[in-house]
Amino acid sequence: MSEQSDLADRIRAVLAIDPDAPAVEYHGTWYDWRSLATVAVDVERRLRALDTPGIAVGVVLRNDPAIVGAVLGVLLAGGCVVTISAHQGDAGLEHDLKTLLPPVVVALRRDWDRDGARAAAAGALGLRVGPGDATAVGVEIGEPDGAVAAGRRPPRPEVAIEMLTSGTTGPPKRVPLGYRALGRAIFAAGRHYSSGSAQVRLGTGVAIISSPMVHMSGLFRTVLNICQGRRIALMDRFQVAEFAGLVQRHRPKAVSLVPAALAMVLDADVPAAVFDSVKVVTAGTSHLPVDLQRRFEERYQVAVMPSYGATEFAGGVAGWNLPLYREWGDRKRGSVGRPQGGRELRVVTEDGEPLPAGERGLLEVRTSGDASWVRTTDLAHIDEDGFLFIDGRADDVIIRGGFKITPATIVDVLRQHPAVRDAGVVGIPDARLGAVPVAAVELVTPDAATEEDLIAFVRGRLTGYQVPVRVVPVDALPRTDSLKVSQPMLRTLLQDLT
Repeated sequence: MSEQSDLADRIRAVLAIDPDAPAVEYHGTWYDWRSLATVAVDVERRLRALDTPGIAVGVVLRNDPAIVGAVLGVLLAGGCVVTISAHQGDAGLEHDLKTLLPPVVVALRRDWDRDGARAAAAGALGLRVGPGDATAVGVEIGEPDGAVAAGRRPPRPEVAIEMLTSGTTGPPKRVPLGYRALGRAIFAAGRHYSSGSAQVRLGTGVAIISSPMVHMSGLFRTVLNICQGRRIALMDRFQVAEFAGLVQRHRPKAVSLVPAALAMVLDADVPAAVFDSVKVVTAGTSHLPVDLQRRFEERYQVAVMPSYGATEFAGGVAGWNLPLYREWGDRKRGSVGRPQGGRELRVVTEDGEPLPAGERGLLEVRTSGDASWVRTTDLAHIDEDGFLFIDGRADDVIIRGGFKITPATIVDVLRQHPAVRDAGVVGIPDARLGAVPVAAVELVTPDAATEEDLIAFVRGRLTGYQVPVRVVPVDALPRTDSLKVSQPMLRTLLQDLT
């Protein structure tokens, strides 16, 4: 049996267990499993009628139960989800529809009604999804409709999702994720973080999804929890008050927060009692400062467990679980854990030569059953006990007069200053040295520190060539949908300011 049919069979089985049971909470309303199945089965039926295996389906992604059902329907039909962000401006959405040319487009009414959307999708089959009533969600043909035109995006039968990357270090691109990789990642994650039972049943807990589905973390965790029969509480985006309310209401044992969200919870001084039920907080998508991890653990008496993933590998690559944390947590601060099941990791030189334990180089990943190693753009080292440490990215290294500078090194030091909430560093072109590091910081309060204070702080802790030429306080660092600091937007901001 293929990975595609394995995944589809799992989804179909979960949807059929108890159709009247609650499945997704959204804006205070519960949608049952029948609601998801109504959308999923109708989308599947319409796609199968086109008789094009692997047909590309542009899904304008929002965190909405109807969109969850639509994504499930594409996977049931063996189609390819082409991810399109609903969070961009009207011109961006119009551009995506015109350039991607998916033969089928799925969106909510609110996105079909945006300026230029219908005209940009002309020639495609348009599906409009949305709530039918308080407990069900329906699917209907939306404008523009008609036959699927030739010459549009070709089918990709082996690809489950063309996943949009976060655009942290450059323009977002779409990475093909095969059914094989997605299915393996989902079942591996189930084994890594829980008992991973193969039995198809509905769970009693509620998973809170605060990451956008247009990001791999949000989409993967949504599909993962559906496949595990777990109810989900879906947030449009992370907001401290809403998140705290969901935690108090559903009392989950585990939650997932990106590092920026951890800091937001601390800054908002959320009462410790809110997290009484929580035992584990997983933190992924970006670097987790050790000090932030410690402060959150001490404040809320939870285990904060960093993880590492990449869009190319359908999500998780390495992480912690509770037994591992209890044995090694205090001794391995700063590590993102050990490889998940079915993943092999190694660190190599630029020429591909494997490096011994403890030496920094380029991280490579191999999935079980695959012969080849896949190189990432991450700098890392693996210690003698098999724990992975991420040391920055190779593609944002700054070359200053022949010396290599990893921005993450400067960011880590700036975050240690008590006046700094968060920081970002990029290289700015320099006629004499090639490039120089420039930093931007969010301060705890506007007058908490001067630029001279912060430069002196860094100078006392790093080598001279690593000291940024400017440290610019900003009201807010530019971020992606997943709350990572966006290097391209930060570079533009600092070039304008400096």
